[in-house]
Amino acid sequence: MTAQLPAEAPPPAVVQGPATVSALVTRPVPAARKGAAPPGKRSRGAPRLRALDGLRLIAALMVAAYHLGGRNGEIAQAWGSSPARQFPSLHGAFAYGCLGVQIFFVISGFVICMSGWGRPLRAFIASRISRLYPAYWVAVLLVTAVFALPWVAFKALGPSDVLTNLTMLQQPLGAKRVLGVCWTLWAEMRFYALFALCVILPGATRRRVVLFCAGWTLAAAVAQAARVPALDIVLMPQYAPFFIGGIGCYLLHRYGGRDPVAWAVVGVSWLIGQHFAVAGLWHPPSAHAFSYRSALVVIAVVTVGFALVVAIALGRTQWANWRWLTVAGALTYPFYLVHEHLGWVVVQGLHGGLRLPSYATFALTIVLMLALAWVLHRWVERPLTPVLKRAIDPRPQR
Repeated sequence: MTAQLPAEAPPPAVVQGPATVSALVTRPVPAARKGAAPPGKRSRGAPRLRALDGLRLIAALMVAAYHLGGRNGEIAQAWGSSPARQFPSLHGAFAYGCLGVQIFFVISGFVICMSGWGRPLRAFIASRISRLYPAYWVAVLLVTAVFALPWVAFKALGPSDVLTNLTMLQQPLGAKRVLGVCWTLWAEMRFYALFALCVILPGATRRRVVLFCAGWTLAAAVAQAARVPALDIVLMPQYAPFFIGGIGCYLLHRYGGRDPVAWAVVGVSWLIGQHFAVAGLWHPPSAHAFSYRSALVVIAVVTVGFALVVAIALGRTQWANWRWLTVAGALTYPFYLVHEHLGWVVVQGLHGGLRLPSYATFALTIVLMLALAWVLHRWVERPLTPVLKRAIDPRPQR
């Protein structure tokens, strides 16, 4: 990625409103596309990237399929047998659903670069904290309370571990996790920190973002070769290419599809990302995961994920402008938080208690978790996110 960089465009105005992904998908269309505002200026009436909301929901449903039917462990206890017996024709496909996490990371790279461009550090921090924590706190307490019920087979954690989980730092601190999916939030937090220190703090420019992508790519490769745990924690070589690839997709969105440097960022990230995805899923060390997944299928899923974000970035999905996709995007995060552990309880109740068939139990569990996600969004996220955001950054948004 040594191509000469064009002159910088001025940064956009600070974005208004809560920094949720669904609220951040109304950015200016790059000047490279017809009828767009010049780079760095927000155009009124710019089309909303509702397809990004839909892709987030698809990725969340992939992860849910993996947790409910694509692995063993506690979910096998809830079903009463291995999901391979419950879903003899689909459990193999469900096993690839964990790749929804990698798609999430690509989307996150896109959205964080989009939301952070032109935003001061304090506003960026406020947007991230207010976005992540309200639903997370309630999900941690809700799962703990449900698991403490005497008729629930799954054990709740002790009070010290639960309190530590409220910080979202339980993984590096060595505490047990209330939510199994929280490891991805720890990865997100490290990405936010790197991006804030290297891009937001000095001020986002095209040159600085490209150098950040190139520097992180090389540093992550060195960390992988060095086998130093501290470097792995900071640089995340297994997940860095997905975040970086998402940033490259945003550069395509902002500056147009004729940008060779942005294409290089996306292409190199895809090449490295598929390597780590195959290495991690071919024969994972966990005894609870279905092993020996096809390398070609893993590559195909990763490729489709990258390709869809690129298509959204280039405006190829503007036809998918349905309003319900905005709701779908809003439900994704709370659904992601609660679906696994509370899904165990629902599956055990519907399948083990009410004797519903496996496929009916699976579908009804997804529906119930989406309904709970709507409750969390409507009664937790919507009222608390702006309050927390103003508490951290009381300055009015322009």
